[in-house]
Amino acid sequence: MNTIKWGIIGCGDVTEVKSGPAFNKVPDSSLVAVMRRDAAKAADYASRHGVPKWYNDAHLLINDPDVNAIYVATPPIYHEQYTIAALQAGKPVYVEKPMARSEAECRRMVEVANANNTKLSVAHYRRGMPLYLKVKQLLDAGAIGKVLFVNLQILQPPGSGIIVNTPENWRVNPAISGGGLFHDLSPHQLDLMIYYFGRVAQSYGHSANKLQLNEADDIVSGDCVFENGIFFKGLWCFSVAPAAAKDVCEIVGSTGKITFPFYSNDFTANINGKEEKYSFEPLEHLQQPMIEMVVRYFLDNGPNPCTGEEAAEVLRIMESFTR
Repeated sequence: MNTIKWGIIGCGDVTEVKSGPAFNKVPDSSLVAVMRRDAAKAADYASRHGVPKWYNDAHLLINDPDVNAIYVATPPIYHEQYTIAALQAGKPVYVEKPMARSEAECRRMVEVANANNTKLSVAHYRRGMPLYLKVKQLLDAGAIGKVLFVNLQILQPPGSGIIVNTPENWRVNPAISGGGLFHDLSPHQLDLMIYYFGRVAQSYGHSANKLQLNEADDIVSGDCVFENGIFFKGLWCFSVAPAAAKDVCEIVGSTGKITFPFYSNDFTANINGKEEKYSFEPLEHLQQPMIEMVVRYFLDNGPNPCTGEEAAEVLRIMESFTR
């Protein structure tokens, strides 16, 4: 392959701005087909985004000879079946986060990728965003000394603006999403922890459905110890009053700390007693840097920016918190 010719399975809200347009903006990449079960919506998406082909059957898209790579952007209930079908057809896959509804589903996807010698990458796209890369650069440079512990809090009221609202709110239907808003949002945070600090040796947690607004847990707490000895404590709650809202991750080291959000473009670092502030321009398409790395990987010009094994580890940790 000299050019990655993408087909999208599930051209819904996440593909409108975050990801879809980026497939035509990165080098050696083009979007040639999209699929949605609702034919009228698939045709409308293709028309608005200038995509040559559309389908309402995923298997027709997978078997289109003009498509040589698949982006699975459906709700998580379909990730496993469509990813496996594409891998078995010999086409590399970029699959949305969470990779699947459970660790077991993730492991089966990885097994099929390995058995078919076909590439699989997961859309933990914050790995490519400048803000989080700068945090990693500071950590790798020892800017705050030896990292001791991490304290993370995502506290939001019902109907928070950081949560995508759709007519059918499948994100709080565990049968479709694997859980609730914790399952939708925490993969971003937990994946970054793995990206920064490596494998987790131990993890446990607690969860509950406090307000009973839907079927899913609305509060989750989790503790981890990484293999390098770093402690992690996280709290996610989606039922607080607006005045109690928080979006903060604090990484504390022996000589300073880094404090950053997940839904803003600025962060601070206290380095040897001096506070430094960092600001970044919002990205037009949040996934574009990640998609560029995935294209390079699919063309054998770079490493896998997020492996199936790493994404399965995220699900393992999530399940240890909510079990």
